[in-house]
Amino acid sequence: MAFSLAQQQIADRFDSDVDQKRWHDWKWQVRHCIKDVETFEKLLDVHFDDDKRKDIETTISKFPMSITPYFLSLIQTESLENDPIFKQSFPSVRELDILECDMEDPLHEDTDSPVPGLTHRYPDRVLFLVSNTCAMYCRHCTRKRKVGDVDSIPDRDQIKAGIKYIADHPVIRDVLLSGGDPLMLSDEYLDWILTELRKIDHVEIIRIGTRIPAVLPYRVTDELVTMLKKHHPI
Repeated sequence: MAFSLAQQQIADRFDSDVDQKRWHDWKWQVRHCIKDVETFEKLLDVHFDDDKRKDIETTISKFPMSITPYFLSLIQTESLENDPIFKQSFPSVRELDILECDMEDPLHEDTDSPVPGLTHRYPDRVLFLVSNTCAMYCRHCTRKRKVGDVDSIPDRDQIKAGIKYIADHPVIRDVLLSGGDPLMLSDEYLDWILTELRKIDHVEIIRIGTRIPAVLPYRVTDELVTMLKKHHPI
């Protein structure tokens, strides 16, 4: 897979030693996510005025920024403020506008949660939060109150409790894995979760809610694909 010109420029601004192999390593991408204004400006060769930078930093202090180098390379700087990739990934001070009608849990995911990390609203399906980590923090996320929160990381015991709840309720036939992003888990850990779910006879459908193919396509490795094939249909 060849470098695009934008990718080459950003890689060079990171470090002249960043070659294609390193760029295509998804773990390198995660380690080098852009999380501050200064790095964003440097890599894209753009500059914000002092007022704009202050607004951005104030927003990041409440709702952190994280953009993969790959996704950053898709931003068109000629019309930065109107670029859809920029709008999806870069903070806006308007995120801090809280109205009286706004709700902390707008989709009532916590209200309909019989056990931590699992939402059971519709009789035959559940939403199962197995990760709180994302490759990128999307600005439009409806779960941004939890994503990146170290107090919201689901441990193995919490995952086991969710699996037990699903096993104990035969009406459930559809399980949607979400988070965070389930594909940010290791192959081995995700394999364990899928294996446990496949042991439950009444679970017919397993879905994975992910933005990895869009924001970090290098995560879709041959090893991941081989593991997922074991659990089809997904």
